[in-house]
Amino acid sequence: QVQLVESGGGLVQPGGSLRLSCAASGFIFSSVRMSWVRQAPGKGLEWVSSIDGGGRITYYADSVQGRFTISRDNAKNTLYLQMNSLKSDDTAVYYCAKDGSRGQGTQVIVSL
Repeated sequence: QVQLVESGGGLVQPGGSLRLSCAASGFIFSSVRMSWVRQAPGKGLEWVSSIDGGGRITYYADSVQGRFTISRDNAKNTLYLQMNSLKSDDTAVYYCAKDGSRGQGTQVIVSL
């Protein structure tokens, strides 16, 4: 079955960086578009970024454009999200997602 396991979250100061990873299994990773979504405390799910199966086409929410970079390593079945210039508004649980499936999430807290 589909398994998505996120890692790399943590506490970071405003302006700092984090790199999230998502290890995928149970499906042909290179064939599917993958996404990152997030849920801030008390709010609904927000789409963050997506990448096509080949890793050539990327999409970003306006709120993260220019600060976040999505990428993937199909040889390792792993999805990444490089997050730079982090703001307090980026505080959320981050999930990688495929169609209707997502992992357990990794917490990102941006605070002094």
